[in-house]
Amino acid sequence: MHAMKSLGTALAAAMVCLAPAHATPVLPVTEGVSQVVHPAWSKSANIYEVNIRQYTPEGTFRAFEKHLPRLRKMGVDVLWIMPINPISKKERKGSLGSYYAVSDYKAINPEYGDLADFRHLVDAAHRQGFKVIVDWVANHTGWDHVWVEQHPDWYKRNAKGELEGYHYTDLSDHHEETWADVIGLDYGKPEVREGMIDAMGYWLKAADIDGFRCDVAWTLPVAFWDEARTKLDRIKPVFMLAEADTPEMQVHAFDMTYDWKLYHLLIDVARGKAGAADLARLYTDPPRRYPAGAYRMTFTSNHDENSWNGTDRELYGDGADAMAVLAATLPGMPLVYSGQEDGLNKRLKFFDKDTIAWGRFGRAAFYRSLLKLKHHHPALASGMEPGNMELVDAGNPGVFAFRRVKGGDRVTVAVNLTAKPAAVTLPGRKAKTLAGWGWTIAAGR
Repeated sequence: MHAMKSLGTALAAAMVCLAPAHATPVLPVTEGVSQVVHPAWSKSANIYEVNIRQYTPEGTFRAFEKHLPRLRKMGVDVLWIMPINPISKKERKGSLGSYYAVSDYKAINPEYGDLADFRHLVDAAHRQGFKVIVDWVANHTGWDHVWVEQHPDWYKRNAKGELEGYHYTDLSDHHEETWADVIGLDYGKPEVREGMIDAMGYWLKAADIDGFRCDVAWTLPVAFWDEARTKLDRIKPVFMLAEADTPEMQVHAFDMTYDWKLYHLLIDVARGKAGAADLARLYTDPPRRYPAGAYRMTFTSNHDENSWNGTDRELYGDGADAMAVLAATLPGMPLVYSGQEDGLNKRLKFFDKDTIAWGRFGRAAFYRSLLKLKHHHPALASGMEPGNMELVDAGNPGVFAFRRVKGGDRVTVAVNLTAKPAAVTLPGRKAKTLAGWGWTIAAGR
C-alpha cells in the first residue's frame, strides 16, 4: 500500500510551508456568479451515496442506520440516499425493478420500511452530524404511478395519443436508448410543475430532509428548477445536486452538478490513454465555464458507473487509489459510493437484490484521511473560484502536480500517473521518488 504510506507521510508533515515558485495559476474557469446561496455546512463537505437495497441483507432503513457511526468516523458529511419511493410493477425490469421507476412520490418503498422508519433514520443521521438528501426522479414515473389515473393529461404521448417508454440520451457518454419501464411527464403544463414541487416539499415537511439529488435533471426546463429551488427554500434551506453538467443549472437552482469530464478523463489516465497534460488542459482550457462559487461533484464511481461500467478495479486497475486522491483534492466535492470503502469488487445488479459483501472496510482509513484533509483545509473548499488552483511543475511529465490556495492556506498534490517509479521535485521540497501510482500531499500555510 505505497499510496497509503505516501498520504500518511504527507499528513504527518501537514505544516510544511511551500514556496510559491514554479507554480502556474490556472486560467479563470468561471463565468458569471452563482446566485445560489449554498448552505454553510456544504462548503467543506463530502458526499456519500447510499444504496439501501444492496447495503445490507435486509435492505431496509433500519438495517442501514446501524452503519451511521462507522460512516461518521470515516468523515462522511452528506448522505445521498437513492430513491426511497415505491417502485412500479407494470413493465418492471428484473425481480425488483428500477429504483427510478417511481409509483408514488409521496410514499415509501415498503421493501425499505415505512415513513416512521425513514424519519427515524433521518433523525438519527441529524443527531450524528450528517445531512440527508434523497434521490428525486422528476423527469418520468413508472407506468402505474398514481398520477396516471389521477392526471393522465400530465404525461407525454406519441402521435397516436399513447403512452410510451421514455426516449433518452445520456449526457455522460451521449448514447441513446429507450427506458421501457418509465413514461415521461409533460413539463409544458404548469400543473405538472406545481404537482412536482408540492411532492418535493412534502418530504421537507414530513421527514426534515436537507435537499435532493435530481435524476437526469438536464432533461427538464431550467426555469422549472429555478422555480422549484425558490419555493423549496421557503420551506427550509435546501442543498440541490443535479445529475447534469450544464452551467445554467447553477445560476439559480443547483448547488452542484456532476464533473463527468473529470470522471471519464481519470479512467483514460488509469488506462494509459491520457496523462498529466490532459488533466492540466481540463483546467487551463475547460470545455465549459461555470458560475463562480458553483460546486462540481468529483467521483470515481456511483450507482450507474458501478452497475453498468465496472468496478474500481475494472475501471482503474492499480491506479484506483491514485484516481481517488485526484477526485478528492481537485476542485469540487468528492463522492464515495456504497462499498468503495471496502474495495467493492463486483458490479451490483440494478434490478435485483445483490447485497454488498462487506469485509473489514479495508479502504476506510484511506478515505478518512482524504476527507479529513478537506475538512481541515479551506483551500480544498467545494466552490469554484478564480485563483484557487495552480499547476505545479514537478519535473516529470508522468506526474500531475497542482496547488490549491485560499488565503494563507495551501495544499500541494503530486500524483504519479504511471505504474513505474517517478522522480519529482516540488517547490520548496527535496527531490523524491514516487512509487508507481503513488502520490504525495503537503499542506500548510
